[in-house]
Amino acid sequence: MDGMEIAVKLEAHEHDIESLRHRTKDLEQLAISVNRITVSMESLAAESAQQRKRLEMLEKVPLETVKLLKTTIITAIVSGAVGAILSAVMSAT
Repeated sequence: MDGMEIAVKLEAHEHDIESLRHRTKDLEQLAISVNRITVSMESLAAESAQQRKRLEMLEKVPLETVKLLKTTIITAIVSGAVGAILSAVMSAT
């Protein structure tokens, strides 16, 4: 191998090394970007869980109101019926 061949191979190796450095830098940037995306997704997942809990609480409010309304109506009807029966019994005696 003469000096010219060595110089050509050395230049090719230097080019390969520079290319590898560039690729390594690109991979580091990609790793940073993936990490940022992961953090963002975790934050979105946590926020989504909080929103789901809030939605469930809001959905329960009308159900509780309807239950309370039914209970009030039934209580009023039963109280009226018992009152009418007691009134009729007391009037008859």
